[in-house]
Amino acid sequence: MSDSSPAEPVLEEEPAEAAIVFGDRLDAIRRFTANLAEHGEERGLIGPLEPPRLWTRHILNSGVVAPLLNAGYLGDVGSGAGLPGLVLAIARPDVHVTLIEPMERRVTWLSEQVSELDLSNVSVVRARAEEAVLEHPLDQVTARAVSALRKLLKLTAPLARDGGELLLMKGANAQAEIDAAQKELRKFEVSNARVQVVGAGVIAEPTRVVRADVRA
Repeated sequence: MSDSSPAEPVLEEEPAEAAIVFGDRLDAIRRFTANLAEHGEERGLIGPLEPPRLWTRHILNSGVVAPLLNAGYLGDVGSGAGLPGLVLAIARPDVHVTLIEPMERRVTWLSEQVSELDLSNVSVVRARAEEAVLEHPLDQVTARAVSALRKLLKLTAPLARDGGELLLMKGANAQAEIDAAQKELRKFEVSNARVQVVGAGVIAEPTRVVRADVRA
């Protein structure tokens, strides 16, 4: 009788670009990536198709945003598995990252990773973005794969300090999302919205970030 139990997901081999993106933080990002590959599906954090493309589709995609961060306070809305918040916290230990996530099981995962990886620059807040109470005003706010820009603005812009910045990771339709969100951009006093491509020449599929100023 054959064993019909599902095979363990195979983690994508670490790309050479990882050393370029993460430098001396590579060991920590390796540990996080391995943890996510091992436990992510069973804990409802990633789908079954993700481990074989975890590095290129998620880890590097998040990591190339790190040079855009200021050495201040960053908030990650809808942190989920820790993409991009934990990845950015690992890459930039000089930035304090607040992970904002409403789901208890995801908050548990994030807290475990913060402890295991000894990330002293991370806080985890269990809350919906609209209800989050933060210790510090945020200099920058990021989000990845949360919702369309016109809906995402109401979750992110109010969390940023006056003069703060949004760094919202988007796909190929980023400019179209900006065009469709003009009313919401005005409503939430968000200006200078533009698409910045990061990671070009470093990773195969560069990341698109919608950058915008909040009440500047």
